Amino acid sequence: MPAPADVPGADYKIQHGRIRHSVMSWCFKPMPMEQLIDACQAMGMTAMEGIDKAFYPEMRKRGMKPSLVGSHGFKDGPSSRENHAACIAKMREGIDLAVEYGAPGVITFTGMRVKDLSDEQMAKNCVDCWKEVAGYAEEKGVNLCMEHLNSRDNTHPMKGHPGYFGDHVDFCVDLINRVGSPRMKLLFDIYHVQIMDGDVIRRLRQHIGTIGHIHTAGVPGRGEIDGTQELNYPAIMRAILELGYKGYTAHEFIPTWDDGLASLRHGVRMCDV
Repeated sequence: MPAPADVPGADYKIQHGRIRHSVMSWCFKPMPMEQLIDACQAMGMTAMEGIDKAFYPEMRKRGMKPSLVGSHGFKDGPSSRENHAACIAKMREGIDLAVEYGAPGVITFTGMRVKDLSDEQMAKNCVDCWKEVAGYAEEKGVNLCMEHLNSRDNTHPMKGHPGYFGDHVDFCVDLINRVGSPRMKLLFDIYHVQIMDGDVIRRLRQHIGTIGHIHTAGVPGRGEIDGTQELNYPAIMRAILELGYKGYTAHEFIPTWDDGLASLRHGVRMCDV
């Protein structure tokens, strides 16, 4: 699909800079990562995520850093005790990498539902696992950011995750509170919140004290942040600023326009309030 005529050109630069923009790199594959880094730097973005750690030194040379470091995947999470050793090792490894490159947080997930386990047992498994790492996160000054994911959309492997345990944002906040660490935070993904629970701005206000990171994308479809989707992103961004949020907001939409970088420039401008 061609980009609309009013999309900012390749010389676009972030104007206001009150939102700390980042981008989730997987959305822009198979674009060469060097090209995406160039484009983000040219726009005035200071961070990226979902990028192979082999590119971290190059980002650092450019005055950029990872806004969020990876750890274990969303499928094999701590909802199953069989995954605990691997999850703990990956989270600790991620924390060390975050310290080395100045990233504020490391991502974590609940994992999928486990057959024959009750919700309370899966919840306890998650909390117990995160408690094993929370002290290390506190010592190193790095947030563990737990992401909720929608379980409703089954049209695409990255648009929804049927069977994911932590699919409601209020429930995920309850899990975080049970961990009881100032370094255990919520990754508030606006796209997933809208699909599962709605009421995005009210939920931002309700949970702002727990939010450590934010993701964007258009609803429905996880496409561009434009006039074809149902969310009013400028209003959401203004609410984030009013709440005093200082973390990163990473764009995680899947471009449908022929020029993916035009999609990114447009999304950044839409959120640069």
